[in-house]
Amino acid sequence: MFWWNLAETLVRTIVIFAGAMTMVPVLIWMERKLVAVFQVRVGPNRVGPFGLLQPMADALKLMMKEDITPSGVDKPVYYLAPLLALIPAVLALGVIPFGPAPWARITDLYHSVLYSFAISGLSVYAVAMAGWASNNKYSLLGALRATAQMISYELPMGLAIIAALIAMGGTTSWAEIVERQAHGAFGILDWNVFGNGNPWLILPMLIACLTYFTCGIAETNRAPFDLAEAESELTAGFHTEYSSFKFAMFFMSEYVNMVIVSALATTLFLGGWSGPGVVQGANGAYGIVPTLLGIVYFLAKVFVFIFIYMWLRATLPRFRYDQLMNFGWKFLVPLGLANIFLVCMAIALNGWK
Repeated sequence: MFWWNLAETLVRTIVIFAGAMTMVPVLIWMERKLVAVFQVRVGPNRVGPFGLLQPMADALKLMMKEDITPSGVDKPVYYLAPLLALIPAVLALGVIPFGPAPWARITDLYHSVLYSFAISGLSVYAVAMAGWASNNKYSLLGALRATAQMISYELPMGLAIIAALIAMGGTTSWAEIVERQAHGAFGILDWNVFGNGNPWLILPMLIACLTYFTCGIAETNRAPFDLAEAESELTAGFHTEYSSFKFAMFFMSEYVNMVIVSALATTLFLGGWSGPGVVQGANGAYGIVPTLLGIVYFLAKVFVFIFIYMWLRATLPRFRYDQLMNFGWKFLVPLGLANIFLVCMAIALNGWK
């Protein structure tokens, strides 16, 4: 039994890891095409039909380029930073419930919410290590910016998550959060929006959702919060001195982190895999068809958030650094605290159950 469970977990790990890595070139192609549409351009259209093979060509180019190590770098830290950027992003995938059946996730920790944010928080070390070890002033400035930005925006993100968890009755299991939304049961906070329970948390917790996703964009250093990689100021920021496959690892980690932020937002605020047709069987378990349908729903919702990521990049200008910090500390933090107060007031008025 032990070896069977080990083999099953290993297969699920390989499938989910391969799926996440496959999504990276798809997202790169999607972003280049969408930004081209927003800016009335053509985008990649030469390599493969509709430019579909362009990400593959770019990946092959990066792998074949000379791997340059500048003089004066701290080599152990310099080489470790790209690995530390990619590994936590991949590990965070382990507890995300992509579908209702147990085989649609790697594992199901009871405190999977805490695990996800603890693992995701490790990415700041990779940025700091890359900037410091590169022996380059632009890299160091980019790392300092990114570190301050991540620390600053983790606080309002945590406040948004706390408000949502209070509304869900205090559970810290991603699977249980999805189940409660699927059945319209919001723990001690009974939001009866449609007369039969509200299936998604986004409507009663819109402030928390917007705060979380805004902080998620800042955490992944995406526009308009891409101060750590401001090309006009810092060349490429903390990864200026990286080339070849090491640069590709930073690039992959950025897109995997986008998927993680979008997947957690989907799980917490959009009901995860819940949707029409995803129903339990007579024995209380989910069959193959409902599970596959739930996975399709989950991925569709994730792509909605990723589309917003790309839309914002194509339309909004980059913040000044003082604007970025003021927005986090003077607006999002008070908003997060006020939102927790409002949720607690709603619970008190609704009565403890």
